[in-house]
Amino acid sequence: RTELERRFIAGRERPFCVVCDRPFFSDPKLAVAVIVYQQGQIVLQRRAIEPGIGLWSFPSGFVERGETVEEAAIREVREETGLEVQIEQLVGLYSRRGHPVVLAVYQARVIRGELRTSEESSAVAWFALDDLPPLAFPHDSLIIRDWQQKLSRN
Repeated sequence: RTELERRFIAGRERPFCVVCDRPFFSDPKLAVAVIVYQQGQIVLQRRAIEPGIGLWSFPSGFVERGETVEEAAIREVREETGLEVQIEQLVGLYSRRGHPVVLAVYQARVIRGELRTSEESSAVAWFALDDLPPLAFPHDSLIIRDWQQKLSRN
């Protein structure tokens, strides 16, 4: 393990690896969330893990090395809900200053499968948009609002 020193590079102080002779970049992680939509309802899962344990959220997770963002979205839905989906559109990209995650949100439709729980969820269910349970993350409401605006334009 190499210690990093601080150097002034490209107008700002950055960590620098003296062994590699280059700046060290602590890049953000890319995650996906999927709005699975069918007949006026969306799929949510009750989280069995932190953060947000016990609250409801979209099927979501991190993109793994070697897969596309869309492949990660499809995989996360399959792993967390048992549903096979087809991506229909990108809803948006979400990030917050100081938070190390960039979230890509997609809308998808069900191709086949039946709802089931996973290690990460204690329940999975369909919810009407006007009867949503308490959501796990502050950005979930923003995502739903953005998605509904996108739907109304189409």
